[in-house]
This record gives sequence, structure tokens and C-alpha cells, in this order.
Amino acid sequence: MTRSSIEVLEYVVKAADAKFAEDILALDMKDVSLLADYFVIMHANNNRQLDAIAKGILDAAGENGQPIKRIEGKDDSKWILIDLGDVIIHLFSQEERDFYRLERLWSDAEQVDVSEWIS
Repeated sequence: MTRSSIEVLEYVVKAADAKFAEDILALDMKDVSLLADYFVIMHANNNRQLDAIAKGILDAAGENGQPIKRIEGKDDSKWILIDLGDVIIHLFSQEERDFYRLERLWSDAEQVDVSEWIS
């Protein structure tokens, strides 16, 4: 069963939150980029948490029958990119997030309110 991009966004945010991802931000990219409908940006406090969040998101994708197009930066990286097609996840260490500041790079994208999916 294929999920809509907003449904994918919802289970990604919930999976990341369940693994204590920090400052989860979703950007609506539909009018800004051809790459994806949504970018999700978040960070973790250490490498173990980074790996746990990535695994949680990948497990949720598997449970939802979502094909994983690409994963980059998995082994001891400070930035993991997970490409689920219409939803692309950027998972950073705090330092890398502060350095790259993707939120500022894509500031013309509208922010999606994900507060109801975060406990």
C-alpha cells in the first residue's frame, strides 16, 4: 500500500520523536524544489542516538512498506540522509546542523506544523 507523502511525513516524525530526536522541523518543499515534497531536519545529541533515530525511521518505513531510495552517511557519520522518495530526512549531530543550517538554506519553504505528532 502506497502512502501519501503527508502520511510518510507523519510516521517519520513519530518514529524520530520516539527515539528522542531534537528540534524536529519539516519543510514543505512542493513549491520550492523538485527533489521531494518534504524535507525533515532534526539532530541527535550523540552518535548512538543518531544511529537509533535512523534505525527507528528505517524500521517505520519497512513497517509501512515504504521503499528506501537511498541512505547516505550511515557509518560513524555526523549527517545521515534517508531518501524515502517524497520525504527526505536530514539527521544531524548538533554541531553539523549548526554548521550547515539547512533551515536557512531552504528558508523560502513553508514550515509544516508537526506538533501534534510529537509527544
